[in-house]
Amino acid sequence: MAKANNNTDSQGINLIGKGTCITGDVASDGDIRIDGELNGNLDCSGRVVIGVSGKVTGEIKCKNSEISGYQKGKLKVEQLLSLKSSSKVYGEISTGKLSIEPGALFSGSCVMGEQTKHEGSGEPKKA
Repeated sequence: MAKANNNTDSQGINLIGKGTCITGDVASDGDIRIDGELNGNLDCSGRVVIGVSGKVTGEIKCKNSEISGYQKGKLKVEQLLSLKSSSKVYGEISTGKLSIEPGALFSGSCVMGEQTKHEGSGEPKKA
């Protein structure tokens, strides 16, 4: 007997393909992969992957992210941000953990670890 799949939790994977250009803000409950271009903010409760041909100009908020392409703007990643060797990132990064491969280009500022939970205070957490 077949079981109906009526699950609408955050398991969806979304794709902005190469050659596609979106102007405006995007919100997603699932994961998203960008191989095209996004000019606007992205709010994602899952994982964001920017492929080698992907380009994002705007703020990104997500749980995890892997960047191989271009990103300009604020990056707020709750857990792990991975910058691959082909990535070009310009702006402010706020993340729990950061991985940067040799060859990656990053220009901007970065706040990492416990400080990301206390961003508004301007000071690291005191014991």
